[in-house]
Amino acid sequence: MLESYVKKILTARVYEAAIETPLSPAPFLSERLGNRVLIKREDLQPVFSFKIRGAYNRMTFLSEEQRAKGVITASAGNHAQGVAMAARQMGVKAVIVMPRITPEIKVAAVRARGAEVVLEGDAFNAALDHALKLQREFGYTYLAPFDDPDVIAGQGTVAMELLRQHQGPIDAVFVPVGGGGLIAGMAAYIKYLRPEIKVIGVEPEDAACLKAAMDAGEPVTLASVGLFAEGVAVARIGEAPFALLKDLVDEVITVTTDEVCAAVKDIFEDTRGLAEASGAVSLAGLKKYAKRPGVSGRTLVCVNSGANTNFDRLQHIAERAQLGEQREAIIAVTIPERPGSFKQFCQSIGARMVTEFNYRYADAQAARIFVGIQVVPGGEDRRRAIARLEEAGYPVEDLSDNELAKLHIRHLGGGRPPVGDRQGVEEALYRFEFPERPGALMNFLSHLPESWNISLFHYRNHGAAYGRVLVGMQVPTAELEGLESHLDEIGYRYWKESDNPAYRLFLA
Repeated sequence: MLESYVKKILTARVYEAAIETPLSPAPFLSERLGNRVLIKREDLQPVFSFKIRGAYNRMTFLSEEQRAKGVITASAGNHAQGVAMAARQMGVKAVIVMPRITPEIKVAAVRARGAEVVLEGDAFNAALDHALKLQREFGYTYLAPFDDPDVIAGQGTVAMELLRQHQGPIDAVFVPVGGGGLIAGMAAYIKYLRPEIKVIGVEPEDAACLKAAMDAGEPVTLASVGLFAEGVAVARIGEAPFALLKDLVDEVITVTTDEVCAAVKDIFEDTRGLAEASGAVSLAGLKKYAKRPGVSGRTLVCVNSGANTNFDRLQHIAERAQLGEQREAIIAVTIPERPGSFKQFCQSIGARMVTEFNYRYADAQAARIFVGIQVVPGGEDRRRAIARLEEAGYPVEDLSDNELAKLHIRHLGGGRPPVGDRQGVEEALYRFEFPERPGALMNFLSHLPESWNISLFHYRNHGAAYGRVLVGMQVPTAELEGLESHLDEIGYRYWKESDNPAYRLFLA
């Protein structure tokens, strides 16, 4: 099977639409990590993503009858643009079904490349079902985004270029994993020609479908996936990719949102290229690998798979990059509520940069403050800074890894519901992902009983398909037991945060 894939990769017709992308050095990162880091720049493709390779190669196998009827696919991202461009170049009609929550920038990009866009459903599965319905109705050929041998072969040409561009020793190649088409094609080619090179898949912690499949020995469907790195937010690895990956991948590394944001910054600083979140996933994994004991002086390559990011997301990425590099500690500190306390607190911090300071009066005796301080990466300096404050007599809570604190608390002005404001009720705090579409809030509110009162609401647009929302609800004590049954009916992902220390310290 491996030899047949290599032959398909060598004969793949991708360069009628795709370009050979450079293998760029990352000198700043290389010096910092003590290893030679190289970045394969698939963000420079005409559609700003590697997806044009697989889409175009698959379409070269269409019969004349299939070309005459046209093609269809379901996608909210880079595959849609690859299919649209390939179809226009071949003179084939293309229909792309996208969820209604797809950011307008992506819808406009697909239409600009000549495809017909159909908006259907609030999630990918609904769009897929509609695409398959249209396929049956009109006789279109469905183009799978990753679970297809010809798509896999097209993506494998990335590895063919890479090995030609760098003929010296390579210790490991890091590849982002969504449905598995890119890493399957690259692994097939690399392991056939250079089996000594490690092929390492990298996934977000909240969308690790390949890791789950490797652990189970077969593809499994994740109950849910995180959407920050939406280009790799896939709940189940493809069957065809996994048939290769189960024997060819050396390791799977998972990374956090903060680590991905830090990698976006690293790519920009070394190449001035602006990667999308999924495009920087592989570098985040490379950095984790490079920090292991004994990993130095090696040549490590990662694939920047795309640059289709919304401008609105950059502020959020920048905020989280410092945390991802472990250059900022977010802490909650209790100080006396009296004149001079802030000055005394800053003296206790020492010669450190205060990156953030949020405070609101709440108690006559003590004040709880939300503080960001600059620290040296690695974790040890953060622990020393906290220990110094504790030695000075300050109660400290480390919130650096607290998602509620980083997403919402740092942006809230404070305030607390008065004690006894409503008798016989309790405040329940939940974090939600709302689809970014008109009517999402009304849908949420219409499912809540009239006896419930919204006591807190915080939302920030991050330029993504889903908005992150924090909601406090005052619920009659007798109705608390059935609270989540109402939330389940809404259909939005949610997390209970009533016991979160960030909430307890600042808002409860």
